[in-house]
Amino acid sequence: MSRRTRFTGLAALATAGVLLLSACTSGSPSGDPDPTGDTDPGTTDELTSINVGLLAIAPSAAVTYGINEGIFEKHGLDVEVTIQEGGAAMLPAVSTGQLDFGVGNPLSVLVASSQGVDVRVATGYSFSLAEGDDINAVVTRAGDGIDSWADLEGKRVSVNAVNTQGDLTIKESVAKDGGDPDAVNFIEIGFADALAQLDGNNVDAVWIPEPFMSAAIADPEKYSVLGYPNQNTIPGLPTMVTFTSGAVAEDADTLEKWRAALGETLDAANDDREGLAAAIAELTPLPEAAAMDLRLERLSADLDPQVLIDLSDLALKYDFMDAEPDLDTVIIP
Repeated sequence: MSRRTRFTGLAALATAGVLLLSACTSGSPSGDPDPTGDTDPGTTDELTSINVGLLAIAPSAAVTYGINEGIFEKHGLDVEVTIQEGGAAMLPAVSTGQLDFGVGNPLSVLVASSQGVDVRVATGYSFSLAEGDDINAVVTRAGDGIDSWADLEGKRVSVNAVNTQGDLTIKESVAKDGGDPDAVNFIEIGFADALAQLDGNNVDAVWIPEPFMSAAIADPEKYSVLGYPNQNTIPGLPTMVTFTSGAVAEDADTLEKWRAALGETLDAANDDREGLAAAIAELTPLPEAAAMDLRLERLSADLDPQVLIDLSDLALKYDFMDAEPDLDTVIIP
């Protein structure tokens, strides 16, 4: 049974490019059992309503897919999605209970926790690829002579936001190559504008994910892929996790419903590329045909805590946070 995702937005969305989402119709009402009878034996007809914060980017659409396929309802959840412009706004919204769960990058969660914000990692979500062509890259102009990570010394490199996983992994890649990571000049430029700024010689290299990375790879006479900083730093680094507040973390019933539903959703989305592409087209402005061709992250609710420990250590090394978060508290067992 197919359902359409119910979306809401915060006031900040007034200027966002995702206003097209406001036309999406409502999901099934709370308390409406699945008429197919495909319900989990452990659930009742009464659904638990939750609000989930998402960014309007391709991997987030797996949640949309799970709602449309009735997977969350099967596990006793009525999910409302709130689109966020960025992860920074999502963290306090989750910690104060405006959102029950958020989907965002793990470094931001660790930094927020180290600053006293009550956020906890509930599950894994999306992961960069441990080998082969990864899902984000540093791209330069072809023939510019930037052939190694150390060559980024003194160069201008764009990231979508500073003090996040982009510049962190690039710094470590430069250091591992014998260069001075502090000599790299990071500039904040949105992913959609990065290649144009590279073309205009306003930066020397750009850190970009899909679909922008595929556009660069398709034009080898113009662009050159320097490398994949996630792979070079922490292979298989999670690009997003799901997180919640301490209050929700103590609600064992809701937490377990979320974990079970998300795990099934991500596994199903991995196996149904066509269905996921349709969800991507629903959540983002990307056409369904283009979504089919994207190189996507590995989706999984499973998360090895050691990866977050390694990420926390790296963030401390480069002063992305002043104090180590209490990982025994941040990572929900």
